[in-house]
Amino acid sequence: MKNLLQPMTLGLVMAFAGSLAYAQTPLVGNPLAAENKVDMCTGCHALPDYKASYPEVYRIPMIGGQNEKYIENALHEYQKGERIQPSMQAIAASLSDQDIADIAAYFSQKK
Repeated sequence: MKNLLQPMTLGLVMAFAGSLAYAQTPLVGNPLAAENKVDMCTGCHALPDYKASYPEVYRIPMIGGQNEKYIENALHEYQKGERIQPSMQAIAASLSDQDIADIAAYFSQKK
């Protein structure tokens, strides 16, 4: 029985260590990869002094030149429901982590 458990234990340890290494590898955003992903953003966030009226009237912020990490965090917060805005929640829900990193990299380089 001892001989059967050792390979299984070793396999579990290696799998766990591999998942930790993967989880700790940060995604790198590629602004060029985002060029086909940002149309849904620029319709609102690239218009000076644009206001939306749903669910209430508010000014849409310009996100060009914004900090990359800030954009990533905001999109993840919309995905989790920690930020509430129906349109942004729907858009964020459709994005992968790589999409978010790419979009954040794209807008952080725009002015």
